[in-house]
Amino acid sequence: MKTSYLSVIFLSITLSFITITGQASLDKLDEIKLTQITGDEQDGKYGKDSAACVMNISLYLEFYKQWKNSKYTNDAIKDVIAPWRWVFLNCPKGTQNTYVHGVKIVNYMIQNEKDEAIKDKLIDTLMMVYDQRIKYFNKEGYILGRKGMDLIRLRTKDYEEAYNIFKRSVELEGNKSTGPTLVYYFRTTIKMAKTDKLDKSDIVDTYDQISEIIDYNIKANKDNAKKLTKWEIVKGNIEKEFEPYATCEDLIAIYTKKFELNPDDIDLLKKITKILDKKKCNEEQLFFDASIKLYELEPSPASAFLIGKMFMKKENYSDAVNYLKQAIEIEDEDDLADSYFYLAMCYQNLKNYPLSRKYALKSLDVKPDNGNPYILIGDLYGSSGKECGDNDLTKKVAYWAAVDKYIKAKRVDPSVAEIANSRIRSYAIHFPSLETIFFYDLQEGESYTVECWINEVTTVRAAK
Repeated sequence: MKTSYLSVIFLSITLSFITITGQASLDKLDEIKLTQITGDEQDGKYGKDSAACVMNISLYLEFYKQWKNSKYTNDAIKDVIAPWRWVFLNCPKGTQNTYVHGVKIVNYMIQNEKDEAIKDKLIDTLMMVYDQRIKYFNKEGYILGRKGMDLIRLRTKDYEEAYNIFKRSVELEGNKSTGPTLVYYFRTTIKMAKTDKLDKSDIVDTYDQISEIIDYNIKANKDNAKKLTKWEIVKGNIEKEFEPYATCEDLIAIYTKKFELNPDDIDLLKKITKILDKKKCNEEQLFFDASIKLYELEPSPASAFLIGKMFMKKENYSDAVNYLKQAIEIEDEDDLADSYFYLAMCYQNLKNYPLSRKYALKSLDVKPDNGNPYILIGDLYGSSGKECGDNDLTKKVAYWAAVDKYIKAKRVDPSVAEIANSRIRSYAIHFPSLETIFFYDLQEGESYTVECWINEVTTVRAAK
């Protein structure tokens, strides 16, 4: 609904004001005519009559304060409207509060209006308040987000207009978009698809767009618990809304057609690989084909990272190593930590335990609170027991070192505690017996250096 708001704004406000005060009935509609003064006719911040402007601003603000102090319940609202309306008409650049308060005022009228025809005009009026704020005080992207939320709340049938408002808001605001704006943008996208005004691929595209913004804000607020919690809630809401459209089958069907039509579109290839990887569809042939094509067209650490993971899935560890070594130039810290960790896993499967440990430790340098590299190092040590010893003691001392790593893993990362505890129980029963320890002139609790490639100091313990 484009701005026919100009012709009805103060007519509808006046009618609502008169209705509130009981001074007129609705049959007076045709008798009330007001003409809006456009912004082009204004002289400076305070309009043509600066004294009157300042007076009316002061007057409406005083009555507004009284209304606010009553928690927006007393009759002061009746006194607010006339001076507020004058300011809106005659000095629209006077104060931004005209629009901040205007939203509250008109929303109050809408809430208390019984007549649906007048309520509909008031919604138009509210939209006009947002538009005029943008005109005189900028912040278009942010204000459009607020406008869209009020529109979809008050007039759900206008979901298409709301969708376009949210879309424009997000385009302008980018990473500065608010969480609620992103949620409603996604919901109206889904509504548009359900009514055949968009298709499923648009849902996926919007999801991809807003997920980047959400992930950016989660990372940016990792040290601000309050903001982090809010963004994690937004992320949870979006993931829940997207779930019905996020099956691998749906995603493959959507993107296979696009890939076949535009196999050399780098932006499309990035989108395909990102969304399929995120939704754990990275064993699909489309993911393989798109990843290889992306690497051919634009070799980068990010594309090498995807291909390396893909070869790991196929248990082709030698090729995975080649790509993952290129991926360690990647800028994203999480992906860098993963690149090192995947290299460690590859070398573990290739039975090169020293190199496996080397890359596991590099992963920990980047992300020290991740317990998985410690689990992996523990597994390396546990697997080396018999190869690193030649008697009843030395064949089992590597288990001490392994358990040390499992203990460290759950200490830095409680999420791996269950796995760590299971490994500890499994290896603890295979520790050397107390008799064996005494036979080799050792005491429980003393230090012991595990030799072989491990070469770590641990603590003597007997099997329980």
